[in-house]
Amino acid sequence: MARLIELKQTASERFLARFDTGEEVRTTLAVVTDFHLRSGKELTSPELDALRAASERSRCRQRALRIIGARAMSVKELTDRLKEKGESPENAEDAAAWLQELHLLDDAQYAAMCVRHYAAKGYGAGRIRSELYRRGIPRELWDDALALLPEGEEAIERFIRSKCKGKPLDRETQRKLAAALQRRGFSWQDIRPVLNRLGEEMAEE
Repeated sequence: MARLIELKQTASERFLARFDTGEEVRTTLAVVTDFHLRSGKELTSPELDALRAASERSRCRQRALRIIGARAMSVKELTDRLKEKGESPENAEDAAAWLQELHLLDDAQYAAMCVRHYAAKGYGAGRIRSELYRRGIPRELWDDALALLPEGEEAIERFIRSKCKGKPLDRETQRKLAAALQRRGFSWQDIRPVLNRLGEEMAEE
């Protein structure tokens, strides 16, 4: 048996439990409530094991909340970040599932947000797919998110005009612009008609 000799609050929802065995367990308000912890309470060895596990799980959930409070991210990004910080894979996955149940973590919403963000920066579907992959968003969510993309023609034309500023589009300039647009995720099939049209228009100006 281990007897709780001190239960000290260290932050708004964090506690330190000291036992007569010399062991200290950092825990949370949720666990204190669930286990009915109070000074003088005695715990068997299995109960103490359960307290340790519940405390680690609860502290991981609090850490996950702080992480997503700083910036939006995917389920994979969050679990990877938690594991990098020393959390067990089981607790990291538990925290992510808990946040999903609370609708605070949603890969579909995050994918849509990424598409809008990179579309606003003038990137094409290819580059945005790379970002969705890099952020660990499941492929089955890509199509619905990419359906939010505006027509690429407008973004391509805006990019070309910003680079040319009214100057004629000679062959070398077109080659450089096409390469730059492809790096931004636009396909040659989308780039070519816009280059041809603008090349004709600028030549007539």
